[in-house]
Amino acid sequence: MIQERTLPTFDTNSIKISQEEGLILYEDMVLGRLFEDKCAEMYYRGKMFGFVHLYNGQEAVSSGVIKAMRQDEDFVCSTYRDHVHALSAGVPAREVMAELFGKATGCSKGRGGSMHMFSAEHNLLGGYAFVAEGIPVATGAAFQSKYRRESMGNEAADQVTACFFGDGACNNGQFFECLNMATLWKLPIIYVVENNKWAIGMAHERATSEPEIYKKAHAFGMVGVEVDGMDVLAVHSAAQEAVARARAGEGPTLIEALTYRFRGHSLADPDELRDKEEKEYWFSRDPIKQFTAYLTENNLADVAELEAIDQKIEKLIAEAVEFATGSPEPGADELYRYIFAED
Repeated sequence: MIQERTLPTFDTNSIKISQEEGLILYEDMVLGRLFEDKCAEMYYRGKMFGFVHLYNGQEAVSSGVIKAMRQDEDFVCSTYRDHVHALSAGVPAREVMAELFGKATGCSKGRGGSMHMFSAEHNLLGGYAFVAEGIPVATGAAFQSKYRRESMGNEAADQVTACFFGDGACNNGQFFECLNMATLWKLPIIYVVENNKWAIGMAHERATSEPEIYKKAHAFGMVGVEVDGMDVLAVHSAAQEAVARARAGEGPTLIEALTYRFRGHSLADPDELRDKEEKEYWFSRDPIKQFTAYLTENNLADVAELEAIDQKIEKLIAEAVEFATGSPEPGADELYRYIFAED
């Protein structure tokens, strides 16, 4: 077993969250977890096809970052593990599920499937199947916000972009080129590395000369932050600081969230490469269980309230499946639609 990296500690006493904020984070994480569990069930029942990459275990990263932003105003750019980012960004569960079913009512009109969630309405810039492909797209979105504000005089153009990618993407050229440009131009962007230790079947420590990714920010004069990606409060706090800096014109931040995926790389992956001891270590740090304990111990919620949220989400997901099942498939006469921008 590879020696586990020491996780940064976060003092929860250093922040104050309201009951409303706590329940928003909890509900969003539960939505992500239960949605992905239902995806696994639907996939094995033959309702979904192709590669499906689930997010179980990483919910604190999506919820912690995106809920620190302005919904439907700020931009979110994802990866091929994009369902939960879409949900956190406000895309309705029924539209995400319908997309996974390949239906016309999906957020990408049934054209994208699991790896290409997109919603202009919610400023979700897309999921990207190629590793690191979303990094330049997100950097471009941040550039246009800055350009509109500073060159075109639009004071309302203070949007921040969050760009999610995995540890494997940090060995790609786009990562280094975009960090360089973002720092030079002081772009309002947060680069969020979801370091789940494994790039498909390659252990992160074996693939890079500097495993501590956040340190790479300093080479570009960028702020680099390391957080416990299993602690939603730690992620949320780091994201709030990064968003404030970006919105104030102080430039980008690289956040490395140390997290773990609880399932294989995709639902086609039997997950035989990872050590049982390693899995058990991370399973014991389940972000939802940890946050449940925090909420109850700090009298922000009781067990009955949290169970009511769980039941509400279960009903929502059941309705999403029903909606997806009953939705029409894209017609053959629409084969060439949504290819050009004017459509």
